[in-house]
Amino acid sequence: MGKIAILFVSALVLTSSSACAQSGDNRTHGYEWNSPPRRPHIPDWKQNVILLPHILVAGNRLVDDRGDTIVFRGVSIADPDKIEQEGKWSRKIFSEARAVGARIIRIPVHPGAWKARTAENYLTLLDQAVEWCTEESLYVDIDWHSIGNLEEGLYEQPVYYTDLQETFNFWKVIAQHFAGANTVAFLELFNEPTDGGGRLGNLSWEKWKKINEDLIKLIRANGNTSIPLVAGFDWAYDLAPLRYDPVDADGIGYVVHPYPHKRTPPYTPKWDEDFGFASAKYPIVATELGFTLPTLKANQEYGEEIVGYFRERHISWIWWVFDPLWRPAMLESWSTFKLTPEGQFFENVSRGDTTESTKTPR
Repeated sequence: MGKIAILFVSALVLTSSSACAQSGDNRTHGYEWNSPPRRPHIPDWKQNVILLPHILVAGNRLVDDRGDTIVFRGVSIADPDKIEQEGKWSRKIFSEARAVGARIIRIPVHPGAWKARTAENYLTLLDQAVEWCTEESLYVDIDWHSIGNLEEGLYEQPVYYTDLQETFNFWKVIAQHFAGANTVAFLELFNEPTDGGGRLGNLSWEKWKKINEDLIKLIRANGNTSIPLVAGFDWAYDLAPLRYDPVDADGIGYVVHPYPHKRTPPYTPKWDEDFGFASAKYPIVATELGFTLPTLKANQEYGEEIVGYFRERHISWIWWVFDPLWRPAMLESWSTFKLTPEGQFFENVSRGDTTESTKTPR
């Protein structure tokens, strides 16, 4: 009798399970096994393509789709999450940047802000930025703004904390979402790789190179043709490994952050040794620089020298930072958008640069 009861109960369980499957209730532990995969909303960038030409790599130059060489001058804003929380997120930031001579905007996305806001909500901010930049004839560099050792998961501050999985997921989402958006000229894969002089573990070029090669393959596999930018060591300053082992990928550029405190004068021979040599073979974009010396005179002397250095080598450059709170600040306040001496320097050199190689995007 006991065995018959057990068999009867088992039959009921099997029948019930089959009925549930037939009725569509196929969830197990919260997973929907037979559902189609969820795909993020991909905007239609047709208007974006009409208004701004695609930026490409041709040898050591950046060119538009007509083959004209483009040398970008621009500014980095603060993290959009921070600006939005201050109640200052608006198109005016971008129109004011355009008015002082910027032709590209760098957008730093901190891992901490990406997680806190969630990808879906953060993409809303990025979509707004890309739309406003398109209307202002500004290009965009999206920057995964972490500082530290991605391989070993060691970072300078909590806002920079990320890991390989999150970094790959971030670029998968960004690559899909902005595929076909000509306005997004650059995808800056990692802001400033550093081991902090050993405080943040150990970095090897061989492993860092492989991480970047895999990220580039991921971005391309997801249909994105923006230009990936790869940073060197020493807080994105040292590109010396390119002499013997460049990243194995076409259509990319390299990043340098040549702040004045990195080296003492005379600057030029040290810049040549550390990163300038690479501009003969690859596009170089200085995605951060600014005034960090004690006196305005010393800063301006550095600024004049490095802008001239960039001009001679067709190196694009982006000033840090178009914000009144983050340092070194280019703005005195949000209310007036009045420029600090640093901001005034950027405007003066941008407007004074009329070399033939520097084209204004049509």
